[in-house]
Amino acid sequence: MAKPKKPAKVYVNGKFAGEYDKPEDLVKRLREKRRTNELNYQTNVYYNRKTREVFINTDSGRVRKPYIVVEAGKSRLTPEILEKAKSGMLTWQHLIKMGVVEYLDAEEEENTYVALDEAGITERHTHLELDPATIFGITTSMLPYVEHNSSPRITMACAMAKQSLGLYASNYLNRYDTKAYAMYIPQQPLVQTSAYRVLGMKNTPAGQNFVVALTSYKGYNMADALVVNRSSIDRGLGRVVMLKTYETEERQYPGGQKDKIEVPDPSVVGYRGEEAYAKLGEDGVVTPETEVDDRDVLVGKTSPPRFLEELSVFGAVEEKKRESSLALKAREHGVVDSVLVTEGPSGNRLVKVRVRSVKVPELGDKFASRHGQKGVIGLLVPQEDMPFTKDGIVPDLIVNPHAIPSRMTAGHLLETLGGKASSLSGAFMDGTSFSGNTEEDYVKILKERGFDESGEEILYDGITGEQIKSRIFIGVVYYQRLHHLVSNKMHMRSRGPIQLLTHQPTEGRAREGGLRFGEMERDCLIGYGASMLIKERLLDESDKTVQLVCTECGAVANHDFIKHKDICPVCGSESVEPIEMSYAFKLLLDEIKSLYIFPRLVLRDKA
Repeated sequence: MAKPKKPAKVYVNGKFAGEYDKPEDLVKRLREKRRTNELNYQTNVYYNRKTREVFINTDSGRVRKPYIVVEAGKSRLTPEILEKAKSGMLTWQHLIKMGVVEYLDAEEEENTYVALDEAGITERHTHLELDPATIFGITTSMLPYVEHNSSPRITMACAMAKQSLGLYASNYLNRYDTKAYAMYIPQQPLVQTSAYRVLGMKNTPAGQNFVVALTSYKGYNMADALVVNRSSIDRGLGRVVMLKTYETEERQYPGGQKDKIEVPDPSVVGYRGEEAYAKLGEDGVVTPETEVDDRDVLVGKTSPPRFLEELSVFGAVEEKKRESSLALKAREHGVVDSVLVTEGPSGNRLVKVRVRSVKVPELGDKFASRHGQKGVIGLLVPQEDMPFTKDGIVPDLIVNPHAIPSRMTAGHLLETLGGKASSLSGAFMDGTSFSGNTEEDYVKILKERGFDESGEEILYDGITGEQIKSRIFIGVVYYQRLHHLVSNKMHMRSRGPIQLLTHQPTEGRAREGGLRFGEMERDCLIGYGASMLIKERLLDESDKTVQLVCTECGAVANHDFIKHKDICPVCGSESVEPIEMSYAFKLLLDEIKSLYIFPRLVLRDKA
């Protein structure tokens, strides 16, 4: 005799509600009631057969997706209903109330068997996708032909779409964003997806259509480097303006004192010299359309002294204002785009200065297609030296063909073909996943216009004029200029600030820091036996210091400025020697002393 099954546990929004003997019947009845509007359409029911548990969810925060209901191997969305929906007689809400469409959450999806299209429906299927492309998220839906690319490349393409520079907002001239970029001539892609059109992304485009050839060019596009047509850049290809906002406020201090925006007087403590304030107007604020260079003052400002009373030589109380102007950072330049003088939240005067600088593509700037094919400019070539077709078409970009096979981005090749077909036919092409234009569509368009069906053409060398022996794949691809600009990353240092604690150079470009010579770099020099170079990098150029050391007890000694002599604070000996060491080592000795351990430095003469 078969062992009777235990009753299934039922949970509502995660809380135990009771038990039920026939969970399959319960789930079936609840779903029927939802489809006939007896239950709210936001209710979801999930039955876990392994654990015999029923989960009923009605709470907020669930991601839910619509599906067409399939019953007995037939879709509920009949041709008649579809016609009525197209004509506007039925709305989306009507379809939900009729039980034609229902929303499923992540849990209830576990109980479904979804068909991608009507042709694939069998008796076992429970639901049908509205459109196969809806299996992707918003960002992925923007990308053409994702089903032809490998998943890591799709992930990369999604990440880079967020870094692309374009028209981020149509009112950018009225905004004072900390840092913003706007492309001069943004374009909408020739190969688009349905999601791109539905969301109206053409109003805020973030890229341009490049004529791209797939070939090598004298080794300058090895690996992921790109060869770019310099003349295209001169005509505005990939050109971007950077808008950066600087702001300062007249702060109020607890003593009732206040900052003042003005042209600082030479008597002010920390006066920068007359040249620094040359670009300021009478009110102490820079005038729009003024060219500014690094460390130029944008807003002159003076602050009250840190301590209210300062005794002068004659004993009288003397108040000296401090210089606290707003200046352009080191190695930055541009033109003052606009100035906003307003009132801050605290009621004090607030000045915002927006500086614009044009970022023309240069060696090392990063570009990427919508297939995760990223690269940096390796060479800029004048148009007359670039290869050209029989029609005189010169590529804007030359990409290395090795970038395609190992990365399995066939979508990139399809877009190249689609972009070419779009250019020739004068119509946008559809690159939506699973349902867009096919290779056959593009081949037909190319054939009709007398082009090679594979998209390959014979090119001629721009330098010698000779015909290039192999045929080259050439077409139009939508490329994005990414946020990684050489001009924002370039960094060098000869001398500069050091840290207060370790006396070593500061870190990072923003703090004018040094470039770290790490453990592995040190290992290379050891391997070469370049001992003096190690000493120079890690001591002389870093935190070299001379400390006095007692020859008797080995403690770090000091100089007594009253008695004018070097003396050991531990044993009182005057037998003290100056020793060259790293300041970090001196710091280590101090930290060891703080643990009540007495470190000794045993000295001996150099052999």
